Amino acid sequence: MDKRFEGRNVFITGAGSGFGRKTAQRFAEEGAATIYMVDYNQERLDATAPSIEEHGATAVKINTDLSVMENCADAIAQALAHDPKLDVLVANAGAWVDEPFIEHSDDSWRRVLSVNLDAYYVLAQRAAKAMKETGGGVILFTASIVAQGHGRGFTAYCVSKAGLISLAKAIAVECAPYNIRANCVSPGPADTQQSVDLVGLKLMEKWRTEGFPAVPMNRLASDEDIANGFLYLASDDAKYVSGINLVVDGALTAQTYDVPES
Repeated sequence: MDKRFEGRNVFITGAGSGFGRKTAQRFAEEGAATIYMVDYNQERLDATAPSIEEHGATAVKINTDLSVMENCADAIAQALAHDPKLDVLVANAGAWVDEPFIEHSDDSWRRVLSVNLDAYYVLAQRAAKAMKETGGGVILFTASIVAQGHGRGFTAYCVSKAGLISLAKAIAVECAPYNIRANCVSPGPADTQQSVDLVGLKLMEKWRTEGFPAVPMNRLASDEDIANGFLYLASDDAKYVSGINLVVDGALTAQTYDVPES
């Protein structure tokens, strides 16, 4: 396997499950020296760390609540105290609620925006400050295809993901002189624990075995599909790619509609 990240330090939020876990494992497989694993769930961190360390990377576990801005700044500070050079930031942790717009509570709005947008801003800004002093780096966000439209019941989530795409563009433009790149990966419907939490295991098993016909490729995205997008954007293969939103959705957003047969 290629060792595109030999000796590099990578900071990943939501690293205990789903996209974050697989992305952390893939960075370790490709030679990363240190993976800073951030998650609110200590058990998930403990379960994931061995799969990082078996590839020779150091797994630094940071258990914190990213809905608090001070915790985000502190998490970056912990990483920099370990090593002042931070090469890659993957801000991936997310929050969501399923509430109709008319009934959406202010507390739900604030919670989702704090995790999905405020935290990304703080993590990226503190990381960029450090990267500027050490020759540059890469900042990556997990956005979503819902940033391009809307899914009923998920107003705060959709708005926050649209904001991330704008934030990545701002960082790409403002930090280009410091050799810092910023991009988003926008997953489509995916086979993750979050999806199980949303629809239940029975329906998820059905989609796994029978396919997911809403998507032209007739399946859900895997965690590896999304991790591969992050690794490409973090690698030197993408050294002239900055400010983009990489959509990984099996052609879902490429389609409009089919003419009804009857």
